[in-house]
Amino acid sequence: MPPSQGSAHPFRLLGVYAALLAVIYALVFFTGDHSPTPKLGIDLQGGTRVTLTARTPDGSRPSQDSLKKAQEIIENRVNGLGVSGSEVVIDGDNIVITVPGEDSQQARALATTAKLYIRPVLAATQPQAGGAQVPPTQPGAPQTPATDTPAPAETTAPAAGEPTTPAPQSRVFPAQAPPTPTPAPGGGSIQQQQAKEIADAKALRQSTDQAVQQVAVASMDCTKPDPLAGNDDPALPLVTCSQDGTEVFLLGPSRIDGQEIADATSGLNAQQARHEVNLEFKSAGADAWSDLTGEYVYKRVAFVLDSKVVSAPQVQQGPQLGGRTSISGSFTADSAAELANTLKYGSLPLSFQTSEAETVSATLGLSSLKAGLLAGAVGLIAVLLYCLLVYRMLGLLAGFSLLAAGAAVYGIIVLLGRWIGFTLDLAGIAGLIIGIGLTADSFVVFFERIKDEMREGRSFRSAVPRGWARAQRTNLSGKTVSLIASVVLYLLAAGQVKGFAFTLGITTVLDVIVLYLVTAPLMMLAARSPFWAKPSVNGLGSVQQIARERGAGQARPKEMSR
Repeated sequence: MPPSQGSAHPFRLLGVYAALLAVIYALVFFTGDHSPTPKLGIDLQGGTRVTLTARTPDGSRPSQDSLKKAQEIIENRVNGLGVSGSEVVIDGDNIVITVPGEDSQQARALATTAKLYIRPVLAATQPQAGGAQVPPTQPGAPQTPATDTPAPAETTAPAAGEPTTPAPQSRVFPAQAPPTPTPAPGGGSIQQQQAKEIADAKALRQSTDQAVQQVAVASMDCTKPDPLAGNDDPALPLVTCSQDGTEVFLLGPSRIDGQEIADATSGLNAQQARHEVNLEFKSAGADAWSDLTGEYVYKRVAFVLDSKVVSAPQVQQGPQLGGRTSISGSFTADSAAELANTLKYGSLPLSFQTSEAETVSATLGLSSLKAGLLAGAVGLIAVLLYCLLVYRMLGLLAGFSLLAAGAAVYGIIVLLGRWIGFTLDLAGIAGLIIGIGLTADSFVVFFERIKDEMREGRSFRSAVPRGWARAQRTNLSGKTVSLIASVVLYLLAAGQVKGFAFTLGITTVLDVIVLYLVTAPLMMLAARSPFWAKPSVNGLGSVQQIARERGAGQARPKEMSR
C-alpha cells in the first residue's frame, strides 16, 4: 500500500477490518450450532480410541504392506474431512484410530472398507420379527428415483441372462434351517474362526441355487454384524440388507466396480431437499453405467458398500450418458460427506472389525493447556510492557492491533472447526502464540523505520508514511518466508505438527491483513495529531534530539567556510 493511500483513507481501511470482524462473528453466532467455542483436540478434550482388527478371507495374518496401505488410505480420509486431529497408527496386526470427542462412530466410519459395487436388484422384501420375511417385491416396484426426471413405475420381467426371481407367495418362505457355522476343530484360532464365518456366509448368501437364495432371504437378520462385510464375491449373487436394516435384497452379480469411480462429492439436491453423493465414473465405468441404466429402465439398481445396500433407486431414464450419477438415501450433510470422502480415496486392502473402543483422558492435556496459556499471557504482557517502555503511547497502538488480530484468529478457528473439522490442540496453540509474536515483530520493524526517517531530520508527521513505505517491503518479505515454511511443514509433517503449521500459517496471513488494515491506518491518524507528535507521547524525543544535533553539526562547517 503506497503511503498516499494509507494517509488518505485510514478510516476507510479501519472500516473494512471492522466489517470483516462483523462478518466473522455473524457467522459464529448465527450459523451452525451458534457455539462461540472452538473444537478442541484429543490432548485437550480427550477422545475415543478404536482398535480395528484386520479380517482376511482365508484367515491368514495380514501383511505389513496391506496394513501400511490401509493406514495411508485412512489418513487420506482423515485429511479429506479436514484437520481433525485424528491419529492413525499400526499396532501389531491392528490399526488404532483415535478421534477427538466421545463418539466412536467417526473412527469406525474412517475404517469402512469402501468396496463399492453396483448390482441389479432381483428381489426385495422387508425383514420381519423372528426371521420371517414378507414376499419379495419385483424389480419394477416404485422406489426412490435415480434421476430427477419423473416416469411411471412399471413391473417388468428380468432381462435375459438374469436369475429368474421366484414368484411372490401368499405365505412366508418355507422354514428351512440355514447352514449353521460350526467351530473349527479344537476350537481353532481367531483367524480360522473368522475364515469359517466368511465361508459359511458366502455359501448361504452368495449361492446361485434359487432354493438356497430363498432360505438366505428368509433367515437374514439385519440386526446382527455382517461377517461378510467387504468380503463378498462380486461375480456371484448376494443376499444382504440395507444399511438402515429396513429391507432385505437379492442382488445379481456386480456390473460396475467402485474402482471405476473417478471422483465423489456430496451436496444438497435443492429440488428434492435431500443430501446426495455425486459420483463421476472413469471411461470404462461410464460405458458400463450407460449400458446398465439402458437395460434396467424402471427397475432398481443397488449401490452396495461393504456388502450393505447404501441406496437402491429406480432407474427412471436410460441409458444415462456422461458417466455421472448420484447415490440417494437417508443421508445427513455429515454422513453424505463421509461417504463421498470414503469412496473418493478408494477401498482398503483389508476388511476390519472393531475389537476394542475406549475413552482417552485429557487430564494431562488440560493442565498443559493451562500452563501454555499462562506462558503465552506472560509473554504477551512482557511484549506490551516493552512496547510501552520503548515507544510510549505508540505501544498502545501495537496492543490494539494485537487484540484485533487475536479476535479475528479466534473467530476463524471456531468457523474452521464447523466447516472442515479443525480441532485446536496444544501444538496449534503454540503456533498461534508464535504467530502473534511475529505480529509484534512487524510493529517493531515499522516503528524502527519511523525512527530512521526522523534521524534524517524529518518530522513525525512526514516520517510515518515514509517509514511505512520502507517497512512494508521488509515485513512482506519476512511474512512470505514464514508462510512458505508453514505450507512446507504442513505438507511434509504428520499428526500434531500439521496443527502447528496450520495455525502458524493462518496467523501469518492475518498478520499481513492487520498490518495493512489496522496498524498502518492507526499510525497515519496518529501522524496527523499534534498530541501524538509530542516526544513525551511517542517516545521519539531522543531521536529528534539526535537529528537536531546532526543538523547543527552540519551547519557549523558551512558557517566556518564562509
